[in-house]
Amino acid sequence: MSRRDLDEDDIRHRATGRSRPRSKQRPSHSDSVDSLVTAVDRGRITCAVADDPATHVVAVKARELGRKAAVVGDRVGLVGDVSGATDTLARLVRIDPRTTSLRRTADDSDPYERVIVANAQQMAIVVALADPPPREGLIDRCLVAAYDAGVEPILILTKSDLADPTVLLANYRSFDVRAITTQRGSNLDELHALLKDQHTVMVGHSGVGKSTLVNALVPSADRAIGKVNDVTGRGRHTSTSVVAYHLDGGGWIVDTPGVRSFGLAHVDPNRVVNAFSDMTGGIDDCPRGCTHDEEECGLDAWVANGHASAERLDSLRRILRARTESGDRHSNAEQEI
Repeated sequence: MSRRDLDEDDIRHRATGRSRPRSKQRPSHSDSVDSLVTAVDRGRITCAVADDPATHVVAVKARELGRKAAVVGDRVGLVGDVSGATDTLARLVRIDPRTTSLRRTADDSDPYERVIVANAQQMAIVVALADPPPREGLIDRCLVAAYDAGVEPILILTKSDLADPTVLLANYRSFDVRAITTQRGSNLDELHALLKDQHTVMVGHSGVGKSTLVNALVPSADRAIGKVNDVTGRGRHTSTSVVAYHLDGGGWIVDTPGVRSFGLAHVDPNRVVNAFSDMTGGIDDCPRGCTHDEEECGLDAWVANGHASAERLDSLRRILRARTESGDRHSNAEQEI
């Protein structure tokens, strides 16, 4: 048989020592630099060096991390050029386990959930008292998301010079949620004290004043500020990405784009109940799969026996209903972040 009569099926490749697979051992990257993810943009990950938050390094994720994605707030390890100089690029080789994950779905029927921010300790729900008017449905949904993630919620009521906050504050008194009222040019010492040494994510409708607050807390942020539409009463989206900023007094704030609603398809009602410490003992008497808003619910007997107040149970059930009802009737067709 001549060589011209051979094809690829007639050739058998014999493995040699040089063709052995590479070792599965990977470098430990023990020299990696601890950092915090402050922004993510199309594969480019901006990180602040832990020992020097003013130094921002652009990095790309190492291939060995696979599909594991980094989000704002992640604590990571970097190798390579971590000087932060222009046109330099580091490599992100480690993503530390998250203490909390603030998540949402596109809507209440979507099984796919996204992590918005990692390792947040507080959620500042920013609400305008007027222009645009407050929408309690969204506040309730944000509370559900915060309780589910194990994040402490805070209410920040802006534009208090345009409307009285008394009624809105009364509606959330039984939740034991800390609340602060502000207006343009007001003293922010109380807010500074609340944010100090904490990782806080700010959420809320467009036009409520999130970016104005960020600029007041971090003047170098220079976040764009939009106006409220006179016809629809909705704010215009000016922030288009999630960005973390370091506070001079210590701590981080994370500004997020304006949100229409929080999809809560991923939320387990029991995790929300666990955030109400005075209610957790009553869960043991609930039937399997209890939604905690039905006749057989064990929480009714728990309250009847004096272990918790009826007002607190009503508040709990109110936000649990927000998990399955539209949180914002004015914009339930739009789910944006």
